[in-house]
Parts: sequence; structure tokens; C-alpha cells
Amino acid sequence: MEFKEEPCRIKDEDTEEQIGWYGNAVISQTEKSFTQKQAGKGSFTCSECGKSFRQKGNLNQHMKYHTGEKPFTCTHCGKSFSRKEELNVHMRIHTGERPFTCSQCGKSFRCKSTLNVHLRRHSGVRSFSCDQCDKTFVLASGLSRHLKNHAAVKPHVCSFCGKSFSQLNYLKVHESIHTGVRPYKCLDCGKSFTQLRNMRDHERVHTGEKLHQCSSCGKSFTSLSNLLAHKKKYCPEVCK
Repeated sequence: MEFKEEPCRIKDEDTEEQIGWYGNAVISQTEKSFTQKQAGKGSFTCSECGKSFRQKGNLNQHMKYHTGEKPFTCTHCGKSFSRKEELNVHMRIHTGERPFTCSQCGKSFRCKSTLNVHLRRHSGVRSFSCDQCDKTFVLASGLSRHLKNHAAVKPHVCSFCGKSFSQLNYLKVHESIHTGVRPYKCLDCGKSFTQLRNMRDHERVHTGEKLHQCSSCGKSFTSLSNLLAHKKKYCPEVCK
């Protein structure tokens, strides 16, 4: 399945399976609230945010972000997008396609921009530091999420049971318990999962890939949970 590449808006690969895609705020309810105006020859300007475009079609496409219009819908999970290219990138969640590979460690990603963020980790540059503990981060967004733990801020509330969470992605994972929605499906056996990382771990059962190695005895496992269980109860070196 071949897709046209579109800049990805996921902030961090470590949480990409949890994070909502393309969270643009709905600023106006109808396209009629916009007045197209020319800011010069061949220039079309959005009256809501001032952004200019050379072509009328590009302005019309941009306006969908303000109106909230999302005509392109995923046939797998029902999520909708304002642009066809955004849907194409989203579809990689379901197909498992990860066309962008790190040349240093072999890890692959759905989005080129996510690969670029990942490459910063190899550089060792962690420019963002928490002023309340010694933790550092590659991205400012990572620091912002971390600071909520110190502040105990939990603005995201479950509409089913009232439980609150510090991050939207945590809420979405939690709500799947109530809804029963399991959008990530294994292409080999059809088993479905609420989180992408759980599906990735499961897929290694089919491939035999064992990425998680015990630092004490050297034994490898297909999932991190199996490694942690091993270290807690079974590792001969740890349990001595």
C-alpha cells in the first residue's frame, strides 16, 4: 500500500500510539464566516488567522481546519481528517507500514518528522530540564507533560466514570475499557488491541523478534512486560 508522505504532527514516537492525531481547534462553525481577500497579486489570505496562500484551492483546504470539516474517514476505526494526505498517514497505524528507518539503530517510524525527533536521542542532546527534579528531555513537549506530574494537574476527565488523567493519551487508553474499542489489529491473526505498543509486542510472537534483553543474564523476550516479569521472579542472577 503506497501513500504520499505528509508531515506528521505526532509529538513523540514513545507515545505515538496514545496520542490523538491532528488536534486542530475548531475556531468557526461554518465556512460562511470567512471572507476571502487578496493581500496582493495571486495571494489569498485567511481572515481568521492571517495565513496567506498563493492558490485559492490551498486557502479553501486550510479553511477546513477552522470550520472543523473532516470529509476523509478511516474505514478501519472511523476517525476523520480534513485532508486526504492526513488519512493516508493515519492508515499506516492499521497497515503497520513504517517506511522511515533510523540508520543508527534500525528502528522504523510512520512519519519522517518522528524519525527526525528520534535521531536527536542518538545525538545525546537533551536541552529541556525539569527545575523540580534532575530529569531532562529531548523535546519541550516532553518536559511539559512531565511537569504535570509534579503539579498533580489532571485536566482530562473520563466521561464514563469521572476518573481524571494528566495527559489526553492516558484518558483515551482508559476510555477504551468502557467502550471496548480495540482499533489496532494484528494482520497475521486478527487479534485486536487498545494500544499500538501492545500490538507491536504481540506481532513479535509471529516474527520471533526479541528486542528486550535482560541485562543480568542475557535472556531475551518479545515484550517488555515479559522481561520485567522475568527480572522480578525468574532471573537466576537477580534472584540469588
